[in-house]
Amino acid sequence: MGDNHPWTAAPAAAERARSVLATAWSCAVTADGGREEFVGAHTVAEDGRVLLDVPEDSALLAAAICAPRGEPSAVLEFADVAPVPVRNRIRARLWLAGWCTPEDGRLAFRATRVVLRQPSGAVVVDLDEFAAAAPDPLATAEAGLLTHLADCHADAVERLTRLVDSDSLHGAVRVQPLAVDRHGLTLRIERARAHGDVRLAFHTPADDVAQLTERMHVLLGQASATCPRALQRQRTDGDG
Repeated sequence: MGDNHPWTAAPAAAERARSVLATAWSCAVTADGGREEFVGAHTVAEDGRVLLDVPEDSALLAAAICAPRGEPSAVLEFADVAPVPVRNRIRARLWLAGWCTPEDGRLAFRATRVVLRQPSGAVVVDLDEFAAAAPDPLATAEAGLLTHLADCHADAVERLTRLVDSDSLHGAVRVQPLAVDRHGLTLRIERARAHGDVRLAFHTPADDVAQLTERMHVLLGQASATCPRALQRQRTDGDG
């Protein structure tokens, strides 16, 4: 089981849901008793409607035609997968229940219920907040940013562990960047039989990659001014 650590300065549920929706590459659709998987078939309108390109023999298409207007005809499920290899790579799941109507050669899915499940638990997202929210401004760049950090700057990741409470690092065997958004960076701390996540909040939100770079430099500066934590001491003792 993972550890429970408080997250600070985290995105609101509606923003998080819209980020999952904007970055997910595939979705699973349950309609009329059947389940289908679509890859690269959806886009998202500004108001949160999901626009789907589906084949003519799709169960979802049949459900949209046959279901009474306004009644839930399908459930869409999206998974948010960490781009860096870690244990339990599913960071969140998003379910949208609602109904579809044909629109410009596609199906437009309108949600009547939105549920976001994260490690902290599940929450029903307010529909008005969901429609008004925008994805995190770093969402589409996150995968590239995290993989670059993990692959090319492992020393920086280790230095950032100096900002983590020593109890959270007890028994740690590996630390990887798990997530980043405008509010902060999340590290995954893996142990032999468990793992936990720790949030490092930025001093102020970042609205683009340039601002993110500055925020990361601030965190690294703070880490450099801090005495090494347990992870660094363990590594040093092991090298000796």
